[in-house]
Amino acid sequence: MYLDRLSKHDIKELVVRNWMTHDGMWFMHCLQEVGIEKTNRINKAAGRSLAGIEFKRVMKAFNLGPVTDMETFKEALEAGWSVLGGDFMDFGFRFEGDNGFHAEARRCFAIEGMKRLGVADQYECGVFSRMEGWFETMGIRYSVSPKVTGCMMVTKGRCYRDYRFEFGD
Repeated sequence: MYLDRLSKHDIKELVVRNWMTHDGMWFMHCLQEVGIEKTNRINKAAGRSLAGIEFKRVMKAFNLGPVTDMETFKEALEAGWSVLGGDFMDFGFRFEGDNGFHAEARRCFAIEGMKRLGVADQYECGVFSRMEGWFETMGIRYSVSPKVTGCMMVTKGRCYRDYRFEFGD
């Protein structure tokens, strides 16, 4: 069987890379049809909607219970990233203090695609919209800084978000 020739990691990387290529092709064709403003809006909405579905599937696949505190959040996020993230994304995160979380794209695969499409200066980040959709699916209230509408990689040369979570009722 052909799958036996690949490690689990190689299979995951292939699937994630192909999924992100699909996402990029979708973005490109949407851009050509309706322009950058509508494409940005649709892309962020689609990412948030996808997040709700994909993270519920992750929680079920790993038999994880509800996220009620920072420890269960860490478990859910690490499980999710283990299947939804790819090495090529060069994305990192760390947990900070009580209920703090820092996420950073060291090199952004999305903006590289936007540069090839010639719209990097108009792109509104869909990556963090998707991740925030994961948080919302887990039922976590959060605040985020900085608040960004465009692309920090273009405006600041680096891209990150700092989150503060609130668990419970």
